[in-house]
Amino acid sequence: MSHRAPYASDPATSRGRLIAEPPSPTRTPFQRDRDRIIHAAAFRRLKHKTQVFVQHEGDHYRTRLTHSLEVAQIARSIARTLGLDEDLAEALALAHDLGHPPFGHAGEEALDLCMRPYGGFDHNEQTFRVLTLLERRYPTFDGLNLSWETLEGIVKHNGPLLGPAASAKAKARPVPRTILEFSARWDLELDGFAGLEAQVAAVSDDIAYNNHDIDDGLRAGLFTLDDLADVPLAGPIVAAVRAQYPTIETDRVIHETVRRMIGEMVEDVTRETAARIAAAGVASPDDVRKLGRPLAVFSEAMRANDIGLKRFLWTHMYRHERVTRMTERAKLTVIKLFERHLDEPRLLPEDWQAEAGEAGDARTARVVADYIAGMTDNFAFDTERQLASLAPH
Repeated sequence: MSHRAPYASDPATSRGRLIAEPPSPTRTPFQRDRDRIIHAAAFRRLKHKTQVFVQHEGDHYRTRLTHSLEVAQIARSIARTLGLDEDLAEALALAHDLGHPPFGHAGEEALDLCMRPYGGFDHNEQTFRVLTLLERRYPTFDGLNLSWETLEGIVKHNGPLLGPAASAKAKARPVPRTILEFSARWDLELDGFAGLEAQVAAVSDDIAYNNHDIDDGLRAGLFTLDDLADVPLAGPIVAAVRAQYPTIETDRVIHETVRRMIGEMVEDVTRETAARIAAAGVASPDDVRKLGRPLAVFSEAMRANDIGLKRFLWTHMYRHERVTRMTERAKLTVIKLFERHLDEPRLLPEDWQAEAGEAGDARTARVVADYIAGMTDNFAFDTERQLASLAPH
């Protein structure tokens, strides 16, 4: 990075790790965090966890892994332009989906329903559990022992969890227990905003998600380029691409449309964030955290475009008959897996059995949720079939 802005997170002044480790002679703390995330088993499993489609719908649609890589690319680009720490932004982007269960949002909804008597299920908390408890690779600690800035960014990338600045969504549910207990040991300042790198990773997620769902939906035939005519941002860009290149094939029109949409959204976020930084006069990462409002955001015009894109995708993709049919199958699979393992924890793998309690109790429910959340789509379907062949005892 050519320069580091004063409001950027500085690895040289990182608050360190919960369990002290010798520094690396060749990598900054944030580079080590990124590398640990990439080498985590949970990261590899993202290859076989889908966003909207399930595996058999086709190999070229986005998975959680390809989505995370695309978010990381966008986050690095924005961070570089704003003088932020690119490695921290990348680490946060790569880690943000580690807690998602199989089958995308359908799996999360089903697992949350199953876990409702035991405190519910939240993919952000699950990501934190993966990073602090469930990855067991190192001899002296569970989790990845990431730096304070990375853990804080994961927990608060969508804003504070406590206090007056917390969103209505955050206020509607109690702070997840795992996060609350960890913060009691090592204060994550849950009532403040995260650093700018985390804010950039969050808005990069929005950019990648919307645009790539447009791409996947078009290629899957759920809607057509003509259907986008009245959609904010997308419609005018499709028209411009067709006018400029009237003879190119549809695949190229789709790619060029998505490429330009991403470019316009990235440029908008960069301009708006730079303007807000200048207006706020922040001069340190702590100034950013204490400001009381986010800085890395869309302009009002682009925010309206973003809402319009989401509205279109909701009606034309997420509620499409082909998607909802698979969604219901996925939810049923998760519910069956949860209920069977909760009633018969002996069916868990041996290392998971050792963590569980008695059939039907809260401890076992938490272990079962962790086990299912780590499954890939195909593994979940395979496990469901195997259990169906076993008579319950």
